[in-house]
Amino acid sequence: MNKFFITALLVYACYLTTQAKIYDIINFGALPDNKTVNTVYIQNAIDSCSADGGGTVYIPAGIFITGTLELKSNVNLFLESGAELKGSPDIGDYRDYKAVEYDSVHYGIIYAHKATNVSITGQGAINGNEEVFFDWQKAKIIEWGGTQYTRQKGNYRAVRSGIGDGPVVPKQRPRQMVIFSECTNVLVRDIQLLKSPFWTLHFADCDGATASGLKIWASLYTPNSDGLDITSCRNVVVSDCDIRTGDDAIAITGYARHFELPGFHNLLHPSENITITNCNLQSRSSGIRIGFLDQNSLRNIHISNINITDSNRGIGIFVRDEGSVENITIAQVTIQTRMHTGDWWGNGEPIHISAVRGRPDVKLGRIKNISFRDVICKGENGILIYGSEESKIEDIRFENMRFQFVDSRINDIAGGNIDLRGAMGDRQLFSSEISAFYAQHVIGLSLNNMNVEWGYMTEDYFRYGVHINHFMQLILTNINTASSPSNKNLPAVFIENGSGVTTDLSPDFYRIKNVN
Repeated sequence: MNKFFITALLVYACYLTTQAKIYDIINFGALPDNKTVNTVYIQNAIDSCSADGGGTVYIPAGIFITGTLELKSNVNLFLESGAELKGSPDIGDYRDYKAVEYDSVHYGIIYAHKATNVSITGQGAINGNEEVFFDWQKAKIIEWGGTQYTRQKGNYRAVRSGIGDGPVVPKQRPRQMVIFSECTNVLVRDIQLLKSPFWTLHFADCDGATASGLKIWASLYTPNSDGLDITSCRNVVVSDCDIRTGDDAIAITGYARHFELPGFHNLLHPSENITITNCNLQSRSSGIRIGFLDQNSLRNIHISNINITDSNRGIGIFVRDEGSVENITIAQVTIQTRMHTGDWWGNGEPIHISAVRGRPDVKLGRIKNISFRDVICKGENGILIYGSEESKIEDIRFENMRFQFVDSRINDIAGGNIDLRGAMGDRQLFSSEISAFYAQHVIGLSLNNMNVEWGYMTEDYFRYGVHINHFMQLILTNINTASSPSNKNLPAVFIENGSGVTTDLSPDFYRIKNVN
């Protein structure tokens, strides 16, 4: 390529740059005074930009109060360093949404529907103004699942004074702070998404979405304040994000609908081809959650180079409805979890995989072909693989895993229980023996090069290093573990009720019962 051609390309690129259309919201009447409600002015800038064929809506430095804005095709909402779009404290400034069988709810700050080539970029912030939408002096009580079957009964996760780990009680509040619904070619890059009173960033039924370089921070005391929700999307890349939220940091689901929330249109198609990499996560629920009450199946999800710290659950994979979960790889992940007080889902498990019925009258989905590799865990509860008679968990592989199982300061009010909330019936939280690794109703489970270290556990309910129950086709190789210090007379590994064991463990290291 000659120098003349290169020069011509550079000149042409500069020409295109100079022709890019900039729509400064100040020119449309917006005021950065932290009191004027600028919804109409900012929306006029977005509408003008879209009507002219697209360009950049420019948010300069300053605090701009706003209600709900609709982002449109070919528009880049650019927030300058020092710029802040701040949600109005008045719920009446947010657009109404009429949900079937529910009272009227409200959109959050930004909503885009069926938009193409749409983006939010820059070094500025979108602030959901969480301070005004919660009672910060009151903690929620446990609503789903009850406590009657827990080891502690009415004292389960009780707090002697104050609000403990929360969550606090919400007031009337807007729903998802930023929603892209049925959009294509979506980019959210480098901005700060702060203090959302509900889910923060939501991709619903999108194709070709990228979230990169984001700081998503909300109070660790606020319920439902997920960081990033990816529902029934395809071809999504999430990278280089720092997410610290009260509820799930990242949730990947197959919802076609979800209670009263806006953004869903009952579309039935797979959620697939999703990559999550190079992120730091913290949550009072799951660092990463895959699946739940899904109408659509999820597949081809790849997660790597992730740090999950001080969370209630590390990685959770769930089936509760007809949607299945399959073809998941998780590699080079560090997880640190602990038990919390209050109405948070999870109970300190670094890894939780469960398939139990959560809705009647559907064919329950399945979990299949899941791979964990090069994982380091430290947690206050055991790793749980919980299949059921009607939905056995298939083809699960763990390779090169180290788990440090540590004692908890709140074992007396939270320990010795399993949390399967989202299941049917009232026995969703219940007491159980706890092993470092427990799996039931599994087909094709493989553990290779696994190391388990126990803390100084004194409670009798802590049991085996590895406990497998109701299985077919089990492989255990190079396992280094022991039973709990509180039950040193037990074998390190207990295998029962199944068939097809391949292992290199010495006979005195494990015990079998009802195994063919």
